[in-house]
Amino acid sequence: MMQHITGIARNQMVFTNLEDPISQDNPVRFVDAFVESMDLKALGFEVQ
Repeated sequence: MMQHITGIARNQMVFTNLEDPISQDNPVRFVDAFVESMDLKALGFEVQ
């Protein structure tokens, strides 16, 4: 006799960290560090 397979609750929110799926040697980490080091207000961007 086959047993019933219990599913997951789909009415719950799942929070995830955007850092986790990006490997440590991914080039996007360089871009992120470079942009974070810039003075965006001095370049005319409005930082909120």
